[in-house]
Amino acid sequence: MAATIQKTTNAITLKGSVKLITEYLNFGIQNILYQRGVYPPETFRAEEHFGISILISTNPKIHDFLQKILGQMKEWLVKEQIQQLSLVITSISTKETLERWDFKIEYDTRNDGTDEVTGNKDIKIIQKEIRDVLRQICSTVSFLPLLDCPCSFDLHIYATPEAEIPDQWGERGPCFISNSEELQLKSFTTSIHRMNTIVSYKAD
Repeated sequence: MAATIQKTTNAITLKGSVKLITEYLNFGIQNILYQRGVYPPETFRAEEHFGISILISTNPKIHDFLQKILGQMKEWLVKEQIQQLSLVITSISTKETLERWDFKIEYDTRNDGTDEVTGNKDIKIIQKEIRDVLRQICSTVSFLPLLDCPCSFDLHIYATPEAEIPDQWGERGPCFISNSEELQLKSFTTSIHRMNTIVSYKAD
């Protein structure tokens, strides 16, 4: 009986999985913006999440933009209506795409329509896997090409045809990088959602 109770206590729910996925995206994106110098380092502050120090933007416009996007993503994740989110970094002067971070989502456990889906993976193990990927994002700055020009970023979402797109959101074409290389980072799974992170960058 004790083993059964422990398993139930540690089991992750659909809503819990969605929360972890969107938290990873939030902290991962903010870390990338800091590590890649898209915004000045003094506009970030350190906070502890998943047992490591994460650099969080103090710019309220960035905070509001990310919360708006990720808030909508939560609904799509529950309904299995999103396939990928991409962080696109472009040169402000030339509009050329210099770097693209693709966060690809797979569904390891299908939603049966009851919203009572549960996974079989311990939350602490999931948190450790997320921590490992966030650390890997930090380490990429050592080999990615220097972004030596003022840059901006945007988020592109790849949703299924069934997804209801907010009226104020526009459609964008794919952002290709000429002479690109890519790196596959570690993946993690909540046993409900699987996250694969890939960075594509302009080769020298």
